[in-house]
Amino acid sequence: MNIFTIIFLIALVVSSSIQFWLAKRQADYVANHRSAVPDAFKNKVLLAAHQKAADYTLAKTKLSNIDGIIGIIILLLLTLGGGVNTAFEYWTAFFSTPLIAGVAATATIFLIMALVELPASVYQTFVIEEKFGFNKISVNQFIKDQFLNLGLSAAIGLPVLALILWVMDNIGSLWWLWAWGIIMGFSLLMSWLFPTLIAPLFNKFTPMEEGPLKNRIQGLLERCGFNSQGIFIMDGSKRSGHGNAYFTGLGNNKRIVFFDNLVNSLDDEELEAVLAHELGHFKCKHVIKMLIATSIMSLISLAILGWLIDQDWFYTGLGVAIEQKSHAAALLLFLLVSSTFTFFMQPVSAYFQRKFEFEADDFAANNAKATKMISGLVKLYEENASTLTPDPLYSAFHYSHPPAAIRIAHLEAKA
Repeated sequence: MNIFTIIFLIALVVSSSIQFWLAKRQADYVANHRSAVPDAFKNKVLLAAHQKAADYTLAKTKLSNIDGIIGIIILLLLTLGGGVNTAFEYWTAFFSTPLIAGVAATATIFLIMALVELPASVYQTFVIEEKFGFNKISVNQFIKDQFLNLGLSAAIGLPVLALILWVMDNIGSLWWLWAWGIIMGFSLLMSWLFPTLIAPLFNKFTPMEEGPLKNRIQGLLERCGFNSQGIFIMDGSKRSGHGNAYFTGLGNNKRIVFFDNLVNSLDDEELEAVLAHELGHFKCKHVIKMLIATSIMSLISLAILGWLIDQDWFYTGLGVAIEQKSHAAALLLFLLVSSTFTFFMQPVSAYFQRKFEFEADDFAANNAKATKMISGLVKLYEENASTLTPDPLYSAFHYSHPPAAIRIAHLEAKA
């Protein structure tokens, strides 16, 4: 134990305490407002639907708290408890090549973390989602998804990890600039390939049929000057009752995707308004802005790691003996503990994301009917059991979208 151990423990206690305090505020606020539909939604949402959303939120919050406690225990076991040190000690003795040993040790730790998180995922899917009528996935499909995710992570992630570790070991003191370039290039490549290579492994994408809805959407795209590689319906209902729509891809490989259950829930004008909102993110350059912000933060993070990698106290303060000091160990420790020290940035990120949502709503109101955007959102809130009464402080920290009442009021002013 050294001074950095104490700093890490203080940061962990502070960040975790704030997280649990915010979760308690959220649970108390939602429970206290469960008995009545908010005034803004009195003529739009049934009391039974509002109470279902409250109960759903409370159930997820409780599971999140349990998951958070388990996460803290695992983090401490892996760091101060010697888990990372043991993994590197074992694989270093097994493989003579430091690069292979580093990849194996890192993969082992992430596999352990995935296995620890699996019970919470099972409970979320087959207990909470099932109880509230959202789960549509079979046990066999769930197992298939887990193995597919694991296989893709290994097939794609391990070679990239090996390349980054090679750069760290061989390029010199400015390795972090090269690593940053590799990570950003890989992220852009995966964003471009995802629609046609990755997503179809999990879902079926059917081109939207000719008809009034497709004509309406194509008219919107033409008005907004947006080109895509097609409009697709995804069989989201085979896994969940939640509906959604999104853009995916980059450059000339962009796709517009609607969940099938969303198409079945909203009318044509509401779907047009929802799509106009998504187009707003594109036209307001939110994707580019987020990409630039992510690039800057990644560069800063890697520069910090470039300094930490030579500091003995960083290893020993997190439970790794000097004998196991390596670039791979530094990278793994940094990935494990960085969120503990960057927790304070979460509300800043959430603020800008909510700002972008308001801008996208403005775009939707100008290019479609604001009243249809409102009615579509209300249906989505109700059908997805999204709480209409989140705690203001909790939402400021965690919500990437404005709370329902504030968002609807903003759109009503536009209407």
